[in-house]
Amino acid sequence: MTIQASIETKLREAFSPESLAVVNESHLHAGHHHGGSDHHGGFDGTGETHFRVRIVSQAFSGQSRVQRHRAVNETLAAELSGGVHALAIEASAPGEPTRR
Repeated sequence: MTIQASIETKLREAFSPESLAVVNESHLHAGHHHGGSDHHGGFDGTGETHFRVRIVSQAFSGQSRVQRHRAVNETLAAELSGGVHALAIEASAPGEPTRR
């Protein structure tokens, strides 16, 4: 299973979202140096290291932005301690404005 598929599965199971998009943005970070990683000479943009999550779920109703981010980060702890270098989170409750 790819990292992206694992992220999607875990988020669906944890939050039963109305909508979910997991976008691999690794290619946007080509040339960046990741200190403390195996990308010593600069990252070439391949692989599954940078993701953006757009999720709308009833589970986020009444939660602050920080609470939502913590919940997503806890759900994806294994991925974040593994190969995922960066995770942008856009978490909303139904009816709240979202980015497209």
